[in-house]
Amino acid sequence: MTAVTATQPGHRTGTREEWLAARLELLEAEKELTRLGDELAEQRQALPWVRIDKPYRFETEEGSASLADLFRGRSQLLIYHFMFGPDYTAGCPSCSMIADGFNGFAVHLASHDVTLGAVSRAPLPKLQQYKRRMGWTFPWASSYGTDFNFDFDIAITEAQQRTGDAEYNYRRGSHALDAASVPPPVAQFAASCGTDAGTYRRDRPGMSAFVLEGGAVYHTYSTYARGLDVLWGAYQWLDRAPRGRNEQGPWWRRHDEYGER
Repeated sequence: MTAVTATQPGHRTGTREEWLAARLELLEAEKELTRLGDELAEQRQALPWVRIDKPYRFETEEGSASLADLFRGRSQLLIYHFMFGPDYTAGCPSCSMIADGFNGFAVHLASHDVTLGAVSRAPLPKLQQYKRRMGWTFPWASSYGTDFNFDFDIAITEAQQRTGDAEYNYRRGSHALDAASVPPPVAQFAASCGTDAGTYRRDRPGMSAFVLEGGAVYHTYSTYARGLDVLWGAYQWLDRAPRGRNEQGPWWRRHDEYGER
C-alpha cells in the first residue's frame, strides 16, 4: 500500500507502518471503551424497577390502549419520546433522523421479546399522517391530553417555561427561553415543525424502558439529550468517517427534504 494521503488541509500523512502503529494504539482504547460499555449495560440492567400504577391511556392505530397494551404481548418495551407536540405540523427533524432506523431494528427486537415504539403528545391523526409521509411502520402512540410526557420529564408546561422551573436530563434548572436570543438551530427546527421556538421547546427528546412482570408494568431506565447519541445510527457511522461529524450546526433534514444527491 502506498503512503496515506491527506483527507483535509493540515491533516498529517504517513506510511502504512505509521498508520498501523497508530491504529493498534487506538484499538486498545476502543477495546477499553467496549469493556466499559459492557459494564454500563450491566449497571443499567441492575437498576431497581419502579412500578407504574398510574392508568395512562394512549391512542393507537388499534384504538385506545393502556401502557401494558403497548407491549404488544411481549415482556419488554422501549419507547422513544419523539418530539411532536400538539401544535406541531411535522415531527422534529432530529427525532425523525433517529427514527429512520427504527423500521429495521423493530422486527429484530420483536423476535427477541422487545417492542420498540414511539410516543408523542400530538393527536393520533397528525402522527399517522406524518408516519405515512416518512414511510415508517413501527408503532407510534399518541399521549395527547395525558400526563405521560410530563411525568417522564420530556415535556414542560407553558408556566414552567415562563418560570424556568422544570427538570430535564435529571437536572432541575432554567428552561426559560428568551425570545430575543433564540439560538438559530432552535428557530430553524421550530419553523420546520410549523411552530414558534417557545412551543417547540416545550417538548424534549428521550427514551424510556419498561418491563411487564406478573401483570404489572415497571419503569426500568430513561435517558435524554446526549444519552441518545448511541441510538442515532447515522452519527455512529460519521464518527468512523475520515472527517467525523464535521459540522458547525444542524445539517440534517427529514429524509424526503434532501432532494437529489
